[in-house]
Amino acid sequence: MNDLGHRFTADSVGRALDLVGERWSLLILRETFFGVRRYGEFARNLSIPRPTLSARLKTLVDAGVLERVDPVPEYVLTRAGRDLFGAVVTLMQWGDRHLAGPDGPPILLRHKDCGEIAETYVACRHCGGELATDRVTPEPGPAYVSEVDG
Repeated sequence: MNDLGHRFTADSVGRALDLVGERWSLLILRETFFGVRRYGEFARNLSIPRPTLSARLKTLVDAGVLERVDPVPEYVLTRAGRDLFGAVVTLMQWGDRHLAGPDGPPILLRHKDCGEIAETYVACRHCGGELATDRVTPEPGPAYVSEVDG
């Protein structure tokens, strides 16, 4: 049963990508992490077509990642949205390492607690050890259903 080498259903990566895996959705989230809240600011900063922006904002609000706050419409991160910060920063820093030009990354994040440039890594909450492909063993979770099992 621990062999996850075959295809399985209800995959959380696939569900997450269905929601935030589209380019504009991730860029909207990046903007919210840097303080953008208003529709016009998103449109200006991203040069995104307005119908696309409206559709992506609606999707993120409907999914509970953003909340629309009136009377002046602003979009604020929910808990679920704030929980995506690490994923977006990790993706950004991967791009900095592997895709940045010769001048280096365009944005650095300074950690307020220690004053150093922040560098993310994925760690185990229980022991603090770094997580890497050779340091984890995937196993079926409570909702696991394989296509083989039906």
